[in-house]
Amino acid sequence: MKFIVPVLTLSLVSSALAQQSLTVYSGRAKTFVNPIVQQFERQTGIKVNVRYGTDAQLVAALQEEGNRSPADVYWGNSLGALGELSQAKLFSPLSKSISRNVSDDYLPTSSDWLPTTVRFRVLAYNPDKIKAADLPESILDLPKMTALKGRIGWTVSYPSFQDFLAGMIAMHGEATTKGWIEGMKALQPKDYKTSNVGMLEAMRAGDIDVALTNHYYIQRVNRLNYPVDTYFFKAGDIGNLGNATGAAILKTSKNRTAALRFLQALSGKDAQTFFLSVNFEYPVVGNIIQPSTMLPYNDVVKRSPRVDPAALPKNIEKAQKLLRDAGLL
Repeated sequence: MKFIVPVLTLSLVSSALAQQSLTVYSGRAKTFVNPIVQQFERQTGIKVNVRYGTDAQLVAALQEEGNRSPADVYWGNSLGALGELSQAKLFSPLSKSISRNVSDDYLPTSSDWLPTTVRFRVLAYNPDKIKAADLPESILDLPKMTALKGRIGWTVSYPSFQDFLAGMIAMHGEATTKGWIEGMKALQPKDYKTSNVGMLEAMRAGDIDVALTNHYYIQRVNRLNYPVDTYFFKAGDIGNLGNATGAAILKTSKNRTAALRFLQALSGKDAQTFFLSVNFEYPVVGNIIQPSTMLPYNDVVKRSPRVDPAALPKNIEKAQKLLRDAGLL
């Protein structure tokens, strides 16, 4: 299928606003950012300067820059990074009006950043090699699947994987998480670092049979007829953790009006449709038609555990330490 980038239907702004410019720090890849930025610039006349980097790089930069930061907007790729900056009080509060059309499932209690999409942790599996009925109901029981020794893939350096471990610590405690990591290590999983696509390519090649990943990677490779299916654990299991991307306005912003308009564009129907069509990420606004290959949003939300985003940044370092102690980082 050929995807067409929707035209963002933003209203024209005053000439005064059109003279303004924005600086966006983006943990999201250029593939997802640049088309939105270009449309926003054409529709508003506002110049957008984007600094790209990993969430970790940009979080460190914002903390180091402090009040000297030129950033107006932070567009993050993970709950952990958004929560860390929120706790550092670097975001400016947002009014309820900007989120009135956004699902409240992933709205932060801090009310200082806006969800833009949601991704879910899942288990990918090769249906030619393993039956869904043979997979465990909980990810906590995955280490018991000794038949999968040497046949499991994961990406321990990937931010979403570390957010998932931070969520496990929040839900089940550090001791349980440590035991899970040790149990998984005993199964000799293959580490694909941060390459989820490479991991699923390895599944197609027959190197592994299951893999811990985000739902949209499976959707992407299914377009290429990979032998990969999606497995959700039981409702509320940490293995189904929903991880939102999001955007916020920095307290350092000198262009708040333009920054608010940018956030409105990100949560607009056209931008939300774009994110879904390009990367199969779940939109955070209603009335967006999803592919039949994706579980409906309301259904997948019911399967996701309720984890306060504020709990993740407090546990990220603990999760990383557990991985280092296990010799996995």
